[in-house]
Amino acid sequence: MSAVMITRKVRKWEKLPGKNTFCCDGRVMMARQKGVFYLTLFLIVGTCSLFFAFECPYLAVHLSPAIPVFAVLLFLFVMAMLLRTSFSDPGVLPRALQEEATFIEMEIEAANGNVPAGQRPPPRIRNVQINNQIVKLKYCYTCKIFRPPRASHCSICDNCVDRFDHHCPWVGNCVGKRNYRYFYLFTMSLSLLTIYIFTFNIVHVVMRSVDKGFLNTLKETPGTVLEVLVCFFTLWSVVGLTGFHTYLISLNQTTNEDIKGSWSGKNRVQNPYSHKNIVKNCCEVLCGPTYPSVLDRRGLMHEDSSVPAASATCTTTTTTSSSCSSSSSSNPVPQTTHALLCFQKPTAPLIPNEHTPDDAKPSIAASAERSPSPKEEHPPASKVPPLASPETDAETSLAKDKTH
Repeated sequence: MSAVMITRKVRKWEKLPGKNTFCCDGRVMMARQKGVFYLTLFLIVGTCSLFFAFECPYLAVHLSPAIPVFAVLLFLFVMAMLLRTSFSDPGVLPRALQEEATFIEMEIEAANGNVPAGQRPPPRIRNVQINNQIVKLKYCYTCKIFRPPRASHCSICDNCVDRFDHHCPWVGNCVGKRNYRYFYLFTMSLSLLTIYIFTFNIVHVVMRSVDKGFLNTLKETPGTVLEVLVCFFTLWSVVGLTGFHTYLISLNQTTNEDIKGSWSGKNRVQNPYSHKNIVKNCCEVLCGPTYPSVLDRRGLMHEDSSVPAASATCTTTTTTSSSCSSSSSSNPVPQTTHALLCFQKPTAPLIPNEHTPDDAKPSIAASAERSPSPKEEHPPASKVPPLASPETDAETSLAKDKTH
């Protein structure tokens, strides 16, 4: 059975390679592994809910009403930075098209020449100069491109990310060029929120213990114990993470570069991206321009798909039938008139002044019930008048001669 090619328009995010998931028609982009991200949401929302329910009413009355107000603002800022980091494009680089990949392969083969059998081909590296220092660009065999400086391929998302820092399961996304500042603001604000809740939990317990005793206070506010435990174990990791990234920002380094020792290895190569000034480095990372996404996730592209010919014929027939129905509905004909036009048989004689017998006139109901037969479609033939005899012709000719 032959197939028919049909072209339809689709969004580009539907055909993007890699291991990312998209929501809201491509506006939200995350990694497939989102279980730890949901745990992060549960811990933040759960701890803050307990704080608002048990501590805030007492502290607002006995200390200051500004305490719950500031806690709410800080909580909203933490959630905004978390969602902004998790739902945005970290700086994914598009893969090379088939023509581009073929052209790059031809360039590499022409540069390397013929490699003898059994020998390993030379590494695919290009050298560029940045701030009077040579930086190597590595070739990605998955994306078929030479990665830009500071870019790396994430094995979890299966994409090359520009200025790749690390893949963070707590936010459910990679951290790269386009969302690093939001990630840092999230960790910093979460550290402040954790310290804030932990401090006022202690203050709340101390103030209540003065009047009712320590054990009675714990019985009346069971959520306080849980909050103190969560904040105590979270405080060290979150504050430590914020301090580590503050150190990296001051040097204008990434986590990937620090782990690999790119600028502090055996060669003692200096960081070409550092301004040798802490303030300038912090301003570049946190106050620099916002880079647009190069994926164009919501752009349109044409996709060719093959459909069996029978399905295409059925589609065409359905379209034709619908168009005929619409045309007939635009010019409606009464049902009775339509039946008469379709089923009534001609009953008038073909020869004038000829009488048609009554039994040969079918009714409309009978003609609608059965189809006309060939015999009924034509009226009975008229009788031919008799021919004149030879004697009569002779008499007529003699009468004409006498007259002349």
